[in-house]
Amino acid sequence: MDAPDDIAKILGPNEKVELYIKQKIYHPQINIDSVVFTNERMILRHPHALGLKKDYTDYNYRDIANVVLDKGILRSTIKCTLRLGGESLALGDLPNSEAEKGYGIIRENIGKYQTPFSTGYASAPNAPNASDAPK
Repeated sequence: MDAPDDIAKILGPNEKVELYIKQKIYHPQINIDSVVFTNERMILRHPHALGLKKDYTDYNYRDIANVVLDKGILRSTIKCTLRLGGESLALGDLPNSEAEKGYGIIRENIGKYQTPFSTGYASAPNAPNASDAPK
């Protein structure tokens, strides 16, 4: 997957870019935000100062509790609920096909990176099961 050179410099040794999306802005703008989905995290790229400077914010898939795809006619929004603080992260104005791919990548990686104890009491190693109940 093609991604900007500055993203390649901040990737981990086993990290691979799965999807790179530039947000489509209808009004003229020099700095366009973009999002990079890797196999380990989601990276938000914020260029500023005429593209000479860039800020990055990344979210590990372990930190995302839930994801929702709000699909419009031409554009979609991916809304992520973060575990710590329960705040929301919205990636808006994305082309539908790319938003669907991004949603699928997040959904897949949330399942992959969930710890066994995050799914509830029943998956705990010493949890009582139905056969242990008194009769």
